[in-house]
Amino acid sequence: MRRSWSHWARAVAVGAVGLTMVAACSGRSTTGGDDAGGGTVTLKINFWGDFGLQDLKTRYEAEHPNVKIQLNSGEYNAQHEDLQKKLVAGSGAADIAAIDEGYAVQFRGQSDKFVNLLDKGAGSFESKYLPWKWKQTLSADGKTQIGLGTDVGGLAMCYRTDLFAAAGLPTDRDQVSALWPTWDKFIEVGQQYTGKTKKKFIDSGTNLFNPILGQQQAGFYNEQEQLQMDGGPKVAFDYTVKALQADISAKLVSFQADWDKGFTSGAFAVLACPAWMLGHIKDTAPGTEGKWDIAAVPGGGGNWGGSFLTIPKQSRNVDEAYKLLEWLVQPEQQIEIFKKVGNLPSQPALYADPAIAEFKNPFFNDAPVGQIFPKMAQGLTPQYQGKKNGPTRVNVENVIRRVENGTLKPDAAWAEAVKEAEKASRS
Repeated sequence: MRRSWSHWARAVAVGAVGLTMVAACSGRSTTGGDDAGGGTVTLKINFWGDFGLQDLKTRYEAEHPNVKIQLNSGEYNAQHEDLQKKLVAGSGAADIAAIDEGYAVQFRGQSDKFVNLLDKGAGSFESKYLPWKWKQTLSADGKTQIGLGTDVGGLAMCYRTDLFAAAGLPTDRDQVSALWPTWDKFIEVGQQYTGKTKKKFIDSGTNLFNPILGQQQAGFYNEQEQLQMDGGPKVAFDYTVKALQADISAKLVSFQADWDKGFTSGAFAVLACPAWMLGHIKDTAPGTEGKWDIAAVPGGGGNWGGSFLTIPKQSRNVDEAYKLLEWLVQPEQQIEIFKKVGNLPSQPALYADPAIAEFKNPFFNDAPVGQIFPKMAQGLTPQYQGKKNGPTRVNVENVIRRVENGTLKPDAAWAEAVKEAEKASRS
């Protein structure tokens, strides 16, 4: 989302009003592009959160002395918005630009602005990907593939065992999973926790809204690009408002400083955890190793986030960019990323590899992540996201924040959410 989150850091991440836009880097190399006839090529990659690229960058540069890689991690929404601006302007985009599934339809509708990876031989990857993952960045006529998938964002819940113990709640992952078969039960557990500890249970309302929405059969738009707020969005919004009225939220904004501090300060005890979130928790709160564990998500499975790597046509280094992109999605690199930051590969054959299937994450109390997340990913039927999914989600999230901060009454919130969603759909 990957939000975002770290892949959101998979990051899915949440856009806040007033966040400073992170400018994407130019696609030009320092000493010439593909046609430079030699010299050093600089490849710039724009993404958000933690894609697990730092160690891979070092290794790739060592194996390719003529290539230098610049990593630019920015805020989730800002990176997508900036990419759109660069595509319209016709210059300034990175050599490789990550996009999340929530923006996939928007960008695949502009396939003429991206390198067609099928022309580079990417068709050989189709059989290796989850079928729905491959199609998410494939043009409607099936002739242009703008991206290769990195990860998928199957859902679970991460929780602090020490904070649960202090509240008199069970800490065993199976027992914790049994506490909340439904979101109603989850909210009840949150009220028990806050009543006992006087601390907040979840990090934010938006990070409740997104996973619940990801479980619904339909999201903001149908395949005819019609806004449909009374379906899945209404279900997710109602549960979110109910949780806010129960006063269990710490009211934090994802990927801002206070949110990051909350992972170590105990500002919240549980949060929705797509696979890509694991890396962000580990990077942000290294001193909490062994205090986290992973339980089932209320309501069954679901998906939140999952990313792709694309090459804008503006790149002066298309051939070298594709070589790097193709290398990044090879099994060895995908397994390394999974073990380092938790991002679950989009290639299901890798789930049977012992390096994944038998992997237990020591940071999360040896949770069997190699079993937890692949099981969810293989059973997913992702929603259609829609061309305006990204800005629509941001507008609805901003309404949720207004409820959370007390500037909008709960009984007026749904009408406001619909109005803001309609505004985004017409933009």
